[in-house]
Amino acid sequence: MRVDCRHSLHGLYALTDPGLQRPQDLLRRVEAVLSGGARLLQYRDKSASPRRWQEARRLATLCHTRGAVFIINDDVELAAAVAADGVHLGRDDLSLREARARLGTRAIIGISCYNELARAQVAAAGGADYVAFGRIYPSATKPGAVHAPLELLRVARGALDLPIVAIGGITPENARQVIATGVDAVAVVNGVFGVPNPALAARRIAQLFDD
Repeated sequence: MRVDCRHSLHGLYALTDPGLQRPQDLLRRVEAVLSGGARLLQYRDKSASPRRWQEARRLATLCHTRGAVFIINDDVELAAAVAADGVHLGRDDLSLREARARLGTRAIIGISCYNELARAQVAAAGGADYVAFGRIYPSATKPGAVHAPLELLRVARGALDLPIVAIGGITPENARQVIATGVDAVAVVNGVFGVPNPALAARRIAQLFDD
C-alpha cells in the first residue's frame, strides 16, 4: 500500500549543495535547517566522491531521528542503500517505473516537471508521489533552468491531485507569494544553505506555512 504523502510532503523542503559548505560542516548545517522547521531534506551531490555514501547514511539517520523526510536526488541505488524515504528524478534519470520497481511501493518518488504541466500530468498518472515545478525565480544553483511562472503553479494546483513543490530562487523574502499559489512545499537551496544563519532562514520560511 502506498504511503499518504499529503501530510509529510508539506512545508519547507531543503536541498543540499556541496558547493555551499565544507564537507565537515554539512551535518551541522543540515541539523540547523531541520531545527528551523524543514520538513523534508533532499541530498543532492552529483559528484563521484566516495564520501556521498557516508554523508547520505548520516543524513538519513539525522532526518529520521528528527522526524523529517529524507530524499536522494537522482541516485536510486544510493536511496536504496541508505534506506532513504525516496528519490527525486529529473528528465535524464531512471524512469519512474524503474525507480518504483527498485524502491518499492512505499518509497516517495518525486518528478521534476520544469515548466511542463503535461509532464506533471503524465507523472501523476504514472504513480508519482509529488511533482516539482521550477525555476520560479532566478537561481544561483541552476541559472540556465527554464522559468516556471507563478500562474503555472496556480493552474497546476487546480489540475493535479497530488502534492506540488515549487523550486528555484525561493528565499524568505519571496516565499510567501509562492506559497499563496497553493503549492504544498517550497524547495530551497541557497535560501537556507547559502546564508550565515541557516536555522533562522529555515524558520522564516517554515512559519509562512502556519500563517
